Amino acid sequence: MSEGTETTAVRRAVQVDGEKASYLTAGRQDGRPVLLLHGTYWSRVWLPVLDHLADAGLRPIAVDLPGLGRSGGELGPATAAVPALADWVTRFASALDLSGPIALAGHDIGGAIAQHLLAHDRIGVSRLALVNSVLYDSWPAPHVGSFRGATTTEGVLDNRRQAVARVLAGVATERLIADYADPWSDARVRRSWVALAGAADNRYTLDLVPALRRSGTPKLLIWGEDDLHETVEFAERFASEIPNTTLIRIPHADHIPTENAPDRIGRALGDFFAA
Repeated sequence: MSEGTETTAVRRAVQVDGEKASYLTAGRQDGRPVLLLHGTYWSRVWLPVLDHLADAGLRPIAVDLPGLGRSGGELGPATAAVPALADWVTRFASALDLSGPIALAGHDIGGAIAQHLLAHDRIGVSRLALVNSVLYDSWPAPHVGSFRGATTTEGVLDNRRQAVARVLAGVATERLIADYADPWSDARVRRSWVALAGAADNRYTLDLVPALRRSGTPKLLIWGEDDLHETVEFAERFASEIPNTTLIRIPHADHIPTENAPDRIGRALGDFFAA
């Protein structure tokens, strides 16, 4: 699989809970770490901006959650819930010997995990960025929620291909769609994704709001304005209610804006995390 964007990023792995935890990284490995979390897609969503983060002197670490992307293991109903995934991320950080306050970013449900880690002080978070993240009761999206209660993985690969083709908006090509959809050719990954869909529950973000309102941690929202489900109105509400939050809107971009505006987003993330 090509992970076809031109980049200096490399894929590495570490053991967590006896399984391979795969992650993309770039640049010098002694830079300030930036942990990047995905949701219903995989670490591929961060690939277009990794070199920008490395150029800012940072150490980007875009991990695949267990059972998803290129990581080993398999999610089940209990381990796919946001609190359990947040616990796993703390073990992943420990496996990489990440210490001190960590810069954290989340996309989609990965944003719920990131908010959970900050609100519950599970790891020291120096700065938080959310890119078209789930917020409040914006989720699960219908094409994800339709798999809640599913007992088979029938239709998952087609669902993911169609979702990718839509959210890549004007940059979608057959090669890029195939690149994104590749992990779901593995039945184990499809089963993990169904578990993630089944565990999707907006109470995991709604319950965090009081703690987030008390948080003084700097926060950056980057939002593709054409997202049909995690709409920019949710980001505007978050920016108005949660302290120390800045919103950057990305026009003509959908749910994966890193593919539409990699330079602008990469620079914005690099500047924010290097500050």
